[in-house]
Amino acid sequence: MSFSIRDMAQKARVASRQLAKLSAQQKNAVLCSIAGNLVSMSEQILAANQKDLAQGKEAGLSDAMLDRLALNETSLAAIADAVRQVASQDDPVGSIRDIRRQPSGIDVGKMRIPLGVIAMIYESRPNVTIDAAVLCFKAGNAVILRGGKEALYSNLALAECIHQALSMHDVDPNAVVVIPDPDRAIMNELLTLNQFIDLVIPRGGEGLIRFVSENSRIPVIQHFKGVCHLYVDKAADEVKALGLLTNGKTQRTGVCNALETLLVHKDVAPSFLPMAAAMFAERKVRVHACEKSIGYFHDAEPATEADWDTEYLALEIAVRVVDDYTQAIAHLEQHSSGHTEVIATQDYSTAQRFIRDVNSAVVMANASSRFSDGGELGLGAEIGISTSKLHAYGPMGVESLTTEKFVVLGDGHIRQ
Repeated sequence: MSFSIRDMAQKARVASRQLAKLSAQQKNAVLCSIAGNLVSMSEQILAANQKDLAQGKEAGLSDAMLDRLALNETSLAAIADAVRQVASQDDPVGSIRDIRRQPSGIDVGKMRIPLGVIAMIYESRPNVTIDAAVLCFKAGNAVILRGGKEALYSNLALAECIHQALSMHDVDPNAVVVIPDPDRAIMNELLTLNQFIDLVIPRGGEGLIRFVSENSRIPVIQHFKGVCHLYVDKAADEVKALGLLTNGKTQRTGVCNALETLLVHKDVAPSFLPMAAAMFAERKVRVHACEKSIGYFHDAEPATEADWDTEYLALEIAVRVVDDYTQAIAHLEQHSSGHTEVIATQDYSTAQRFIRDVNSAVVMANASSRFSDGGELGLGAEIGISTSKLHAYGPMGVESLTTEKFVVLGDGHIRQ
């Protein structure tokens, strides 16, 4: 299929001007129609997804990648519910905060406005097509979606759901564009179109994010890998800590909020690690263990320096015994990817200290890393989890896809 990505970006820029003027009611009506279409058009969406899955298996995609790619009736219903939840949220666009009278007599505040046009570049997970589209739309932005070739049929079927809803409500269909050609050259050109696109958000493997960050002329918010840690403190409730480990590592492995490294205080290692080892053996988790912990595991491999920085996305984990809290924090400072860190402790002061000391996007005390998700944190659907600190950090919902402008109110005031 031959088309011009430049022309597509120009049309998205024009559409973004219409979106910025839509009322909250108009946007929510479109979103509710998208949710309805996901259910009513589920048969054709799932047929398209089966094509992608068949091609993925032929191409030798990993089980984790196939898990991310797969859709079913239940997951489509959940995606539709997430769209409705976004529709039910307050619209940040147009809200004004912090109006203050200045010494000159003028009133100054800040108003939320859309960013404009967002390009979303992602791999495998077709639900991102819907999440990104509805969040950008709710925030008044046009969006250009460039999914991976492994999900092309699914993404095009989902795009049809969106475009039917846009047409039903007389909204420019160029407000949401799914690039129908996965050619890498098209993405390369997309990254140069800074006159039409305001922000790029890459979401996927480390290689994709590095490529986009290094080649884009447009500002980039990185959704980098999730090397998530659980630190089991000397004051941990070990039964609860084991639950956090089991859930964080084994409930679903191919996601960015799964645990990849376990740190255990030396004082509780003799009692906790045998429990962890039994769970790992039962669930067939491959272990990379440090010198102090390897003896607790059957068939564990010696951990290398590279293991501390690895996002396994599989039934695989790195384990290290630390001498104390300070050494645990030093490990995080050196190896954290800035995604999510968890402490298991019954010592309130240690938990509060951990929350202050650790500057990852999400920091938890006595809760599973799997809660590091926009839906679980009250945002509805998320466009991703930013590991960049500008301008958004952590799970990004609707408000993260807006910016602010200054609003000045006067009554003929002039500067003296």
